[in-house]
Amino acid sequence: MSATNLFSPLRIRGIELKNRIVVSPMQQFSAVNGKVGHWHMVHLGSRAVGGAGLIITESLAVNKEGRSTHYDAGLWNDGHIPGWRTINKFIHEQDAKTAAQIAHFGSKASRSHPNDGLQYLTPENGGWVTKSSSAVAPFNNMSLPLELTLRDIGKIKKDFFAAARRAVSAGFDAIELHAGHGYLFHQFYSNIINHRKDQYGGSFENRIRLLVETAEEIRSIIPEAMPLMVRISAVDYLEDDKAWKIEDSIILANILKQIGVDLITASAGGFVFLDKSRVFPSYQVPFAEKIKSETGILTGAVGAITEAQQANDIIASGKADLAVMAREFLRDPYFPLHAAKELGGTATVPFQYKRAF
Repeated sequence: MSATNLFSPLRIRGIELKNRIVVSPMQQFSAVNGKVGHWHMVHLGSRAVGGAGLIITESLAVNKEGRSTHYDAGLWNDGHIPGWRTINKFIHEQDAKTAAQIAHFGSKASRSHPNDGLQYLTPENGGWVTKSSSAVAPFNNMSLPLELTLRDIGKIKKDFFAAARRAVSAGFDAIELHAGHGYLFHQFYSNIINHRKDQYGGSFENRIRLLVETAEEIRSIIPEAMPLMVRISAVDYLEDDKAWKIEDSIILANILKQIGVDLITASAGGFVFLDKSRVFPSYQVPFAEKIKSETGILTGAVGAITEAQQANDIIASGKADLAVMAREFLRDPYFPLHAAKELGGTATVPFQYKRAF
């Protein structure tokens, strides 16, 4: 293996990851009133036992209106802290780190449970009124929202700040803002959705304002040693002059770096379903590579990363600093242990499992 590889440690501010393998956020739709329970402990805990270096939670709603469904986990009140403290304690005992991904779904909120099709729920059917940058719904997977007022925007920012403080109290090692996949921040910075005429719409600087203001304030209120990360959609995947492009992401990443963001996870899309012909192994890795090379910020790569050699090549070639994996971890909670065996890397097997490795 090369000098820097999948099993090389990585320091980000005051924390050190034992390897470059990251459990990507995956919605579980299994919380009760925003509280996590036994499912979340087993789901995330097993990935820690399996050797992941960093485990990022599913999107934690910063307020009830920002949930995707009634079953989303959250950090909108102090009652959500104890469950996460318990989970974080166990994960830390496995020598892994944790990050809380905090989010607001905007006009992609108020949906039914996945078993019921993730369909938009009207207020009459148990849902709620959604809000976004503008009162538009150009895509099938979005509700028709109300336009957020300036007062609404101020309240949402405060909800993000409060959620960040709760993440610190709950014992998380890092925070990630979810600013991609067509959720609220993305609904502001993409010109496709944002039709506002005030200081949060129009120009590039105005459209990124909500994300920048939120990130900057969170950076100031969390511990200096605590990493702040942001997941973005590097491109909209739309053939439209107004669509968000990789050049926009590079400018945004530079600005976020200047205000103290430590790492960008470069995902993509969120407003439309991507044609399957455009989905292939490592298909989104070039976005992380481009942002890293142009800005120097640490990046996480995503996009159909499923094999040990594939993940190692991403790190060893310098395309990204982290391999962020989702579905493969659902199939194999012990991917890092298996990858270490395949690649000759170093991974600590819990003593309870050593007889099998």
